[in-house]
Amino acid sequence: MAAIQKPTSRADFRIAIICALPREADAVTLLIDEFWDDDGDVFGRARGDTNTYVTGRLGIHNVVLAVLPAMGTSNAAVAAAGLRSSYSNLKLALIVGICGGVPRIKGNNAFLGDVIVSKTIIQYDYGRRYPGHFEVKKTVDDSLGRANKDIRGLLASFETEFGYERLKTKAAAHLKRLQEEAARKRRRADYDYPGMTRDKLFLPTYRHSHRDSCDTCCGGSINICEVAAKASCEEVGCSETNLVTRERTSTEGDYCPHISIGCLGSGNTVIKSGEDRDRIATQHDIIAFEMEGAGAWDEVPCIVVKGICDYSDSHKNKRWQDFAAATAAAVARALLEWYIRDNGHEAIHGNWKQEASVKATSEGQNQPTSVKFGKQNSGFQAGIINGPVSGLTFGGK
Repeated sequence: MAAIQKPTSRADFRIAIICALPREADAVTLLIDEFWDDDGDVFGRARGDTNTYVTGRLGIHNVVLAVLPAMGTSNAAVAAAGLRSSYSNLKLALIVGICGGVPRIKGNNAFLGDVIVSKTIIQYDYGRRYPGHFEVKKTVDDSLGRANKDIRGLLASFETEFGYERLKTKAAAHLKRLQEEAARKRRRADYDYPGMTRDKLFLPTYRHSHRDSCDTCCGGSINICEVAAKASCEEVGCSETNLVTRERTSTEGDYCPHISIGCLGSGNTVIKSGEDRDRIATQHDIIAFEMEGAGAWDEVPCIVVKGICDYSDSHKNKRWQDFAAATAAAVARALLEWYIRDNGHEAIHGNWKQEASVKATSEGQNQPTSVKFGKQNSGFQAGIINGPVSGLTFGGK
């Protein structure tokens, strides 16, 4: 393997990570091996890019991390466009964080803390509202399309039993490391597994609301008052007789998140209705709901990796968010360990000799203008290439 060297410019970065919430980014940073900007930003950004970045090394990859100013597809689209302009050699962006889950995925139970990986994305709230129903736009012009071959090949490897076992084993090890690092640094977030007794799934028709002395909740309508919406199930008195009985095979001592790959529902709507969740999920074969993937999907090649923190119903709360962010970060780290660098990336990191003359652009970013490559200890010799070298691909290793 080539020696790991500090990148010299933004052209050396192939991997980006996008987080919508600070708590999601906090979990990711606990798994970054080395930071390149401990002494301040050294890489800058393109003119017009409003993102703030953290750069570092995650395994063999140089990564750039961006945190969105707010949730939603629009904010994700703007951030992804900024990433693309500043880091023009990106091959893959991971959108890492938390999501609302669907309780049953491909006939199996899904639990809080499990991780969802996107194979496709559908913007379920983009369409036409007719009297009595809503129709999602699915035409060729409106569809988000499928991922590129590079991503499809990577995900296909994880759909084999062998690949899935490797991914899950690595993720479990990274989750343990994250928890230990958080304890060492005395982080305020609680990344420990909350326990199966706190993983509560209510019947989809059972609403989270006050049971008495509330005109809004108890007035015969389907509305829930603002106080009830912000209160816990214990505070409003949700009856556990309406829980769905389920069992998980693993114990708390050997917890390992289950990983599901499939279609994610992405939109600007927070799903807080068990009935709507099941209806939309069944209609579009959705395994989870989130709010950033649809915005970034057309801007950069991306995979959404998110931990389930609630069941997309009226009983949702924030108790599981830190743990779900941790499991997502662990799976994202494990996924990247099986992402193969191309030869163009290795050329920058030591398998090829490099001689470059550099000139400053009007943005102040240094970019190679002529490069001479020759493979070490071989007869291969390339000619001089004039102009920017981003996007070059080299044959052979």
